[in-house]
Amino acid sequence: MSLLVGKKAPEFSLTAVINGGEIVKDYSLAQFEGQKYVLLFFYPKDFSAVCPIEMHEFQANLAEFEKRNVQVIACSTDTDASHKAWLSLDKAQSGIKGITYPILADLNKTVSHNYHVLNGEWAYDEDGQLHAEGDRIALRGTFLIDRQGIVRYQSVNFFTVMRHVDDILREIDAWQYFEERGEVCPLNYVRS
Repeated sequence: MSLLVGKKAPEFSLTAVINGGEIVKDYSLAQFEGQKYVLLFFYPKDFSAVCPIEMHEFQANLAEFEKRNVQVIACSTDTDASHKAWLSLDKAQSGIKGITYPILADLNKTVSHNYHVLNGEWAYDEDGQLHAEGDRIALRGTFLIDRQGIVRYQSVNFFTVMRHVDDILREIDAWQYFEERGEVCPLNYVRS
């Protein structure tokens, strides 16, 4: 895995499902530059047993992200049709109905690759044939991108380790503390 912290976030333009079902083509990171922070998080796949828990937790805390001027964006290697179908299922059916933040469809896996969260190994053999090992899906990557498009926080977990949204909000608060005051954020700082 390569460290992206302090570097320009890899740009993307993908199909996204927003507001619980609307399909948007060419959804890009560039639209937020100069205006909002972006919390981009990758998850393994739709219709899994664990991913809905995180998806709903991000939604439950969406007002906290908005208060901090942060746009939450999810991404997986599934299709926009899969995202839309998953959004039609209730939470009791392991669905994500009610999620309103954008969910990107990284079908060709380039965004997952560029953010260094694509699981598995691949290589071309002597005949030019591509061979892959492992599931070619995204690990649980989390990236805070500032208003200038620079990655300020990066965390990557294996499929089985879920994120804690409060920890992510604390990282955002710490970065914004530094930006506002120009000094290191104190240990155990809590936004007032």
